[in-house]
Amino acid sequence: MDGVSVFSDHICELGEGPSYDPATDTLFWFDIVNGKLLEKPLAGALKVHDLGVMASAIAVIDADSQLIATEIGLQVRDVKTGRLTLHTPIEVDNPLTRSNDSRVHPCGALWTGTMGKDEEKGAGSIYWFFKGELRRLFSGITVSNSICFSEDGKIAYYTDTATGLLMRVACDPATGLPAGEAKVFVDHRSSKGYVDGSVVDRDGVLWNAVWGGRAVKAYAPDGTLLREIAMPVTQASCPAFVGQKADRLAVTSAWKGKDEKQRALDPQAGMTFLLDIPIKGRFEPRVLIA
Repeated sequence: MDGVSVFSDHICELGEGPSYDPATDTLFWFDIVNGKLLEKPLAGALKVHDLGVMASAIAVIDADSQLIATEIGLQVRDVKTGRLTLHTPIEVDNPLTRSNDSRVHPCGALWTGTMGKDEEKGAGSIYWFFKGELRRLFSGITVSNSICFSEDGKIAYYTDTATGLLMRVACDPATGLPAGEAKVFVDHRSSKGYVDGSVVDRDGVLWNAVWGGRAVKAYAPDGTLLREIAMPVTQASCPAFVGQKADRLAVTSAWKGKDEKQRALDPQAGMTFLLDIPIKGRFEPRVLIA
């Protein structure tokens, strides 16, 4: 595993949603099903916060507050106290669903996905949230994933992991809304594993964590597979650019769904990893909530 090291040996049942804050040189991520938010500076100690609610994604609002996608909707988190305040309910009346993959568009809009807690077919959706307004973009989603954007905001990507198809759609750079019909970017159905979380670098290369495939894959803007990086775990879940130059990649993982024998064969499952490979990453935009 050249260039792959353990960033955090804390084992998450379902590690997901990594996001790096360059202002504090800190990576945040989640153990979704156990309601934990994890926080670790690149050169510091791990903190684990008990949220008391399933949560899956985080974005910076300002120096004092963050926006978290949770099973009842978008909540504002006070950085100092950790207090959560519900800002925008999403499917709060549906106890069968929870939040999943989400990411901020360059304009400050958030695309945020939901899914069934037991992966019920078609139970989820992908929403657009911008300055207090919420719209449903796509429905009938089983597992929302791979939400990410080109640096200029003109292209959005997403997947329903259950389909094996990574989609690409033109986007309005000023609003983050789709501006056309979605088309298949990568057909992964004949490959090992499933399309999980993704990020797009400054060159337009999409980096995807392959759940069940022991790999992170990099795709050119035309969908051509550029490279495949072997991972020391079966279920890599989501990448994030990290470091003051955004030139490394953090990747979360999970042991969810494995029995004791399978976990023994995959002992690092649930840890979070650092990939030291040549990469031209970029920082996540701040989310605009009002």
